[in-house]
Amino acid sequence: MKHTLIALALAASTVGAAGVASAQQSQSTSRPMQSSMQQRGLRVDMPANLRAKAKVAETTARATAAARVPRGTIQAGELEEENGKLQYSYDIKVPGKAGIDEVNVNAIDGSVIAVQHESPASVQKEAAEDRKAAAKSRHSH
Repeated sequence: MKHTLIALALAASTVGAAGVASAQQSQSTSRPMQSSMQQRGLRVDMPANLRAKAKVAETTARATAAARVPRGTIQAGELEEENGKLQYSYDIKVPGKAGIDEVNVNAIDGSVIAVQHESPASVQKEAAEDRKAAAKSRHSH
């Protein structure tokens, strides 16, 4: 029994160290990943100042989001601060379902903050608000 516990502890620490190394490697390579997401036609907004704060690699957050909506296809991803939390937000389209499912993943601990369905009307409204905010931001600089 004692040997089993020691073996389990060693395995856990090895897996933990490998996970940290993998996360650090993914974090340092998030810029090329952003480009590959854009090459696949996805809308991406991952500001460098927010990426520097994130503890969870974008690839890990994306996999977490995709697992929550298994038949869906990620159409867009962004890293944002919302309600005081740094989060990845993914828009996921599900075949045969109107609108999109939005999955928010905590960029600090990797937990799922929310999964919600947005109707086509709410998607259009949010897009219009985003365009308005972007135009205002351009004019204020």
